[in-house]
Amino acid sequence: MALSDRDIKNALRRGIMKIEPLVVAGENSQIGSASVDLTLSNEWWFFKREYLGKQVDLSKVGFEKAMEKTIAESVVLPPGGMCLGKTVEKITLPSNIMGKLEGRSRYARMGLSVHITSAVVQPGSDNHQVLEIVNFAPFSIVLHKGMRISQVIFHRMESESSKPYAKFGKIARKQ
Repeated sequence: MALSDRDIKNALRRGIMKIEPLVVAGENSQIGSASVDLTLSNEWWFFKREYLGKQVDLSKVGFEKAMEKTIAESVVLPPGGMCLGKTVEKITLPSNIMGKLEGRSRYARMGLSVHITSAVVQPGSDNHQVLEIVNFAPFSIVLHKGMRISQVIFHRMESESSKPYAKFGKIARKQ
């Protein structure tokens, strides 16, 4: 069952889940009718030049080796370009609630995708989300720290996961 804005606010108020930092009231509230907007931090990862135009064996090269971190208030993503971006918000979930990352339509209509396939915020997560951002537009796009380009929809599961991500996750535990 997907959580409504009331369910989300109740879970936050009761400490069942946490999203920090988060604007919960007023016209700048990040909580929509059934989702929470997430903002970009100033951390970005781009492919190292040595990998551009080359053949890469994914069984031997992971993103940690192929990408380099950049700290910047804004970056330019050329047509067809891809980068990783990190959310400002850290999401902490219990083992019976999961999240699903989605793009926001205002940016999708301009050719921006915020995740390629890794949309699940695992139950038991306690981390920032890393977004796989791709520019499908025929023009360059400027991304800024603080942009709300993603949203997360929460779902209550019928039972708790036996493998909460904070204990069993491999890669994203340190985000």
